[in-house]
Amino acid sequence: MAHSVSGGTVLTILLISRLLENSLLNAEVKEGEILPPTIQKLMKGYNKYLRPFFDNGPVTVGMSLDIASIDTISEINMDYTATIFLRQRWTDERLVFEGNKSLSLDGRLVELLWVPDTFIVDSKKSFLHDITVENRLIRIFPNGTVLYALRITTTVACNMDLTKYPMDKQTCTLQLESWGYNINDVMFYWTRGNESVSGLDTLQLAQYTVEDHYTSVSEAVYETGHYPRLVFHFELKRSILYFILETYVPSSLLVVLSWVSFWISLSSVPARICIGVTTVLTMTTLMMGARTSLPNANCFIKAIDVYLGICFSFIFGALIEYAVAHFCTLTHPDAHMLMMYGHQMHDMEDEMNGIVTTISTHSNRAKRRKEPAVTSAPVTASAELTVGPSSPSGSEPKPEVSPPEPTNWCLTTLATLRKIFRYLSCCHIKNPHHIDNYSRVTFPLSFVMVNLLYWTYYLYF
Repeated sequence: MAHSVSGGTVLTILLISRLLENSLLNAEVKEGEILPPTIQKLMKGYNKYLRPFFDNGPVTVGMSLDIASIDTISEINMDYTATIFLRQRWTDERLVFEGNKSLSLDGRLVELLWVPDTFIVDSKKSFLHDITVENRLIRIFPNGTVLYALRITTTVACNMDLTKYPMDKQTCTLQLESWGYNINDVMFYWTRGNESVSGLDTLQLAQYTVEDHYTSVSEAVYETGHYPRLVFHFELKRSILYFILETYVPSSLLVVLSWVSFWISLSSVPARICIGVTTVLTMTTLMMGARTSLPNANCFIKAIDVYLGICFSFIFGALIEYAVAHFCTLTHPDAHMLMMYGHQMHDMEDEMNGIVTTISTHSNRAKRRKEPAVTSAPVTASAELTVGPSSPSGSEPKPEVSPPEPTNWCLTTLATLRKIFRYLSCCHIKNPHHIDNYSRVTFPLSFVMVNLLYWTYYLYF
């Protein structure tokens, strides 16, 4: 019984395998009936899992691109999205046929042929268009050359240097590489050099213009080996007109608006404070709005940030200028009062000089009245001086003391006060209204000079 059961199982397996073989043969026959005779002849014995020249060296694949559009260029994500037509050419000796016309096949027949395993290196997201059918093209030439074209939309990473934003230039790349075949199996090359890429001359971008583009051939080195790589470089220059109208002109006008306060009286505190605070807040809002469309990267100090910082400094400086001028008006006496005080000091000095002159005149008259007595005194004094040493008492006579002359202490005091007043006046501003007069000239000149340095540096260096 055991032998009969095992024999029945073997027969069942053989019957199932026979039925599967018959179904596969029938499918091949039906598929062959659909294909034209020429294609049937080419596909006979063709193995799509083996590359061309499998035992005779690497197969060379030529590449060419047609840039249909560059949809978006994102500074936040540092990438760009483009739609391209990728065309690949190679020769397969197994597809040589007689004739002088090429065969254009349906794109769905690509499943029957060997195709290169090309991929985009820095692609973040890509897809093949499939409306109304998959956008593929297969064309076979009599000498065995195969043309394979695809329509692809891809989002590719692009490392950007935003230090000169928005006066920057960005160089992005599109890299094509073989995934599984190394340089011993497949070799890539550009079919027409730099002219292998077309479509950029007629390309219209929102914020950029394509200044230059070129191609190069390199190798990618990985742990698994060396792989062929083709690189397409293109340089994008940003159009600055939009940013001039959107950011530079409004910020400059805000700076000019802050200078209006220099022509308003210092006593108009609400008007000047309102202008200063309003311009500062508006400038702050403009700075925040300019940063929303940019990556929040601390390593990037962009040119637009520098300019907005300069404008904010000038606006804030105008507000500080009024605070200083108003403080000086509170702590410093009026200029008219200073003049009156100076005249009073001069009048007091003249009066004191007159008094001192009168006193000195009276003292001189008193001296003149005492001159006769003084002239007769020397004889007596000399006699007394000669007799002095023999006097029994031995005491020396004391000379007559003249009356002290009056000192000009009033003049000295006034001079000292005037010197102190002069020293104090040097530490203060004589007229606070002059601060606004100076600011009307220094602020615009400084802003013009800073603008010249800014635009010269970022445009030419």
